[in-house]
Amino acid sequence: MLANWSIPALLAGFALAALMVLLTGLRITRLVDRLADRTGIGEAIAGAVLLGAATSLSGTIVSITVAFDGFASLAYSNSIGGIAAQTAFLAVADVVYRKANLEHAAADLANIFQSVILIVLLTLPLLAPTQPEFTILAVHPVSLAIPVIYVIALVTTRALREAPMWRPVTTLDTREDTPEEESEKSLRTSTPRLFLEFILLMLVMGVSGWVIAKTAGAITDRMSLSQSLVGALATAVVTSLPELVTTIAAVRRGALQLAVGGIIGGNTFDTLFLTAADVSYRDGSLYHAAGTGDQFWNLAAILMTAILLGGLVLRQRNGPVRIGVESLLLLLVYAGAIALQILHA
Repeated sequence: MLANWSIPALLAGFALAALMVLLTGLRITRLVDRLADRTGIGEAIAGAVLLGAATSLSGTIVSITVAFDGFASLAYSNSIGGIAAQTAFLAVADVVYRKANLEHAAADLANIFQSVILIVLLTLPLLAPTQPEFTILAVHPVSLAIPVIYVIALVTTRALREAPMWRPVTTLDTREDTPEEESEKSLRTSTPRLFLEFILLMLVMGVSGWVIAKTAGAITDRMSLSQSLVGALATAVVTSLPELVTTIAAVRRGALQLAVGGIIGGNTFDTLFLTAADVSYRDGSLYHAAGTGDQFWNLAAILMTAILLGGLVLRQRNGPVRIGVESLLLLLVYAGAIALQILHA
């Protein structure tokens, strides 16, 4: 169907789907904050599970669709490039939050533990191609391990919240995760209805992700662009826009744990893109089909996550221009990675 579309029409379709992802992400943030209070699961876990999964859905659809269409590099770089972009978005949110360093104010053990798990999950795809290619029904064992580790990490994160072995030091700038009082009008909306609205918005994101995947694949072919470049800097950034919007919106609402947890949880969820893409890619192991440009973004994402983890542990109260040093480093690393990718494209 898209074969008959002109380049301007493909770009317009891509932009329209991106706008739908952006607008849907705005509404989902408010819903997840309310659901976190209603269910009592807390902002960090709600960010990691509900917000992370919802805002990542469009990216998941992109990776599955382009992998099924045979674009292995595009599927891989879309998954990993989104993680790098979203981590940089957290630094942008730190710029928006002027009271103190965001990583200091949003101290939460769940976010620290999720960062450790993210580094583990990002390392596995790099180990796969160092060994001879082996698949089970065209699926690499690493793709089977990633969701298992993800689920175990979620269960463990919930246990950490219920019975933490240590707590961050509370300072004047620390923002505690406490439920907000709802208005009478807000209380009239039942929790099941909130979940229904949440699911409908996720469906909109899923359809938008499919449109982005199809138009991006056609544009890549038609213009003979690098799959790694398009994946990391086009589809990944566009499908990550909800994370930018929702993170800034959460910071402005004072839901700091939700903001940080949404990014880290979304990044952890994004590693499941690789499993989904490997299952969809029918020509063998996705990890062996990916190129060095894709692995470059994998390493960049690990470096950025390690920097973020250091900031969460160090908890610097104020840094240069009232943001943390880790936020400044994240922006520099991401900008440097983009420059290197374009230079060697």
